[in-house]
Amino acid sequence: MSLTDPDRLFPIEPSARALARDLHTSVCDLPIISPHGHCDPRWFAENARFENPAALFVIPDHYVFRMLISQGVAPEDLGIPRVDAGQVETDSRKIWRLFAQHFHLFRGTPSAMWLNHSFEHVFGLNTPLSAETADACYDHIEAMLQTDAFLPRALFEDFNVEMLATTEGALDGLRWHRQIRESGWSGRVVTTYRPDAVVDPSFEGFAENVAQLGALTGEDTSSWQGYLNAHAARRAFFKSFGATASDHGHPSARTADLSQAEAADLFQKALRGTCSPEEEDVFRGHMLTEMARMSLEDGLVLQIHPGSRRNHSAQMFARFGRDKGFDIPGRTDYVQDLRPLLDAVGMEPALNVILFTLDETTYGRELAPLAGAYPALKLGPPWWFFDSYEGIKKFREATTETCGFYNTAGFNDDTRAFCSIPARHDVARRSDCAYLATLVRTGRLSEAEAFELAHDLSYRLAKEAYRL
Repeated sequence: MSLTDPDRLFPIEPSARALARDLHTSVCDLPIISPHGHCDPRWFAENARFENPAALFVIPDHYVFRMLISQGVAPEDLGIPRVDAGQVETDSRKIWRLFAQHFHLFRGTPSAMWLNHSFEHVFGLNTPLSAETADACYDHIEAMLQTDAFLPRALFEDFNVEMLATTEGALDGLRWHRQIRESGWSGRVVTTYRPDAVVDPSFEGFAENVAQLGALTGEDTSSWQGYLNAHAARRAFFKSFGATASDHGHPSARTADLSQAEAADLFQKALRGTCSPEEEDVFRGHMLTEMARMSLEDGLVLQIHPGSRRNHSAQMFARFGRDKGFDIPGRTDYVQDLRPLLDAVGMEPALNVILFTLDETTYGRELAPLAGAYPALKLGPPWWFFDSYEGIKKFREATTETCGFYNTAGFNDDTRAFCSIPARHDVARRSDCAYLATLVRTGRLSEAEAFELAHDLSYRLAKEAYRL
């Protein structure tokens, strides 16, 4: 029994479905470019066996455990580590059984498609997961994880991943990336510069983080110029480990372009911890503009993904920390908030700024008109809550007529769940091929153009956007 329909996500109309199938066949085996994600580089540095099915599919994947939590399952029962190192379930089989018992909750969601793709096409399962089949599925996956073919590097190569970017904070020593490089392995795993902890005055321990930034770089980060010099030095360090991009997750898309004197004064307030919430937001916004200017100097692509109301549950944050499924989308303004940055550098064709959104209402009204005008801007793919068939379809329908395809950045999977990477890229390729087939059958695109675009959307645009 197959867990996945071979024609999934293709149009219903027979002629369009046949064309979508042909388009997908032309791109389904292309290498995977994964330029924005959150896999653990330690997997590839140590190349140790994945512990068990629960550690692979449940515990690290907030798409999975947030759904179970929403139905009353306790995070502790899913093995989610607590901040205070308090007791949680450690029996991986019990965690898996709980996951299997609730697997029906994912019906109709992208997670079900990703998981079933992984079960069938990575692990060769053909039995639907349920409470009744939980142990058999666990034993099957566990046995395969014991073989060399399922070591992280072997899976990386089997998935046909050409490059994978992880994301590390500005203070990270990049130990695992160094170990990967020194191992001689040919797989391309690079880092991404994520400076939130040292550009956001509301981040816990901001002043101490900035001091550590100075200690790492030998710069006097108690001064504004020394602080900027330290960022430049860390960016260069990350570039030495393959980084081609920086990544910025701010509450809003607000940017600012202060005078250097104003910025220096605000920086001192941030170090003292005396900024108002408004001043914190202005400082974050100014640092986006500073980072854009640095990108003109060092060539790093600037990724901005605003609009997440992070750690929405104070209780979950206190008990389990960040990135535990309670980051919620919010309304985001791009037209006014990005204007200071765009006035400063938006007309620079040498700059690549990739915009993401968690606010679908901005696709046609704000994002597509902006990317369709400013040379520095490109639209990142639908992500997080919207890297799905419906999300990708709405994105293409709302943006293509205004900014075209070539002001977008292809696809990235943005995942912590390693085995979902081929599944996520397959969903993106199928969704785009379905859209292209519809354009052809409604007379808006030739078949030759559709085949070229399928290749570009699946592969080339991401390579160009991230300068790979």
